[in-house]
Amino acid sequence: MSAGLLDAVRQRLAESGAEPTPARVAAALRAQGRLLGDAEVLGGTESLRCELVGTGPLEPLLADPAVTDVLVSAPDRVWVDRGRGLELTDVTFTDAASVRRLAQRLAAVAERRLDDARPWVDARLPDGTRMHAVIPPVAVGSTCLSLRVVRPRAFSMDELIDAGTLPPGGDRVLRALIEARLSFLISGGTGTGKTTLLSSLLGLVGDRERLVLAEDSGELRPEHPHVVRLESRTANQEGAGLVTLRDLVRQALRMRPDRLVVGEVRGPEVTELLAALNTGHEGGCGTVHANAASDVPARLEALGTSAGLDRAALHSQLAAALSVVIHLARDRTGHRRLAEVHVLERDAGGFVKTVPALRWHSTGFALERGWPLLRSRMGGAT
Repeated sequence: MSAGLLDAVRQRLAESGAEPTPARVAAALRAQGRLLGDAEVLGGTESLRCELVGTGPLEPLLADPAVTDVLVSAPDRVWVDRGRGLELTDVTFTDAASVRRLAQRLAAVAERRLDDARPWVDARLPDGTRMHAVIPPVAVGSTCLSLRVVRPRAFSMDELIDAGTLPPGGDRVLRALIEARLSFLISGGTGTGKTTLLSSLLGLVGDRERLVLAEDSGELRPEHPHVVRLESRTANQEGAGLVTLRDLVRQALRMRPDRLVVGEVRGPEVTELLAALNTGHEGGCGTVHANAASDVPARLEALGTSAGLDRAALHSQLAAALSVVIHLARDRTGHRRLAEVHVLERDAGGFVKTVPALRWHSTGFALERGWPLLRSRMGGAT
């Protein structure tokens, strides 16, 4: 079916203002006065319906349960991540304008602007998918669209072992960590599976405990009967209505949480989180971007400084608040793995450092010099 015919149908539907149901799309196709077979009508109807109310050519990719990310960098450059690193697909758009139309429509669905005055957007779609888009001229050549898929359920420990994320028997250590109510952060780079692992670990929390989640974008999906979700909000076009993650952490502390969870620590909310973990809120957790577990104290130090907390004060709170860092990474084949587990302790100068306790190995966790300390904090569990 020609691009001209599809453009004509698209224009007709836009002018009508009616909902683009399959019946209306098919009627608009036949109204063009062209002799079309049933197969052509059905194919054109589905193509236009996906573009007008779905995600266009990306729908089959987003429907694939193995896909976690869909990235569009040009009309003929659509990439996916199925847990093995990025793969170029054979999916293409008609032209750069069609990529821009899709990005703008998705932004509108999320009640965000995407135009020359505001050339980028970061939002969550109604189904939970996280979207980010940048349009030209900021994005050179073509609109860049990134979609992060949020799966409806968390993975079980057995599934993570089967996928190679955890080594054989690695679930025993993580269960012991949760049962001991140790506070922890999951660190790693973008797309290493931090949120996925955190959702799975929260599912191990006892049924009688209350989880309060504070997130910029609601991505955590723990299998747990008592979850309270709080989500931040951007300001409207008048600049009102802003709700920050720092605001959410403060509110969460008044909601009697058994476990306070911050989806991603990346700003001034680090001060509220550390304060909470120092006031009897055991078992708190969250994620943080870092290149290695050993970099986490420096990362938190930088975040605390931006919130007005000096280095000595932050390290004092950190030493009492946080027990464990779980670091995720991708191997050379693109597979996500729990690379290492570190415990935190003070050095001679009073500053916090991390000590390697466990390291990923294909036959099970390899023990490092910090293992005795971690084991003692878990009550002697193995």
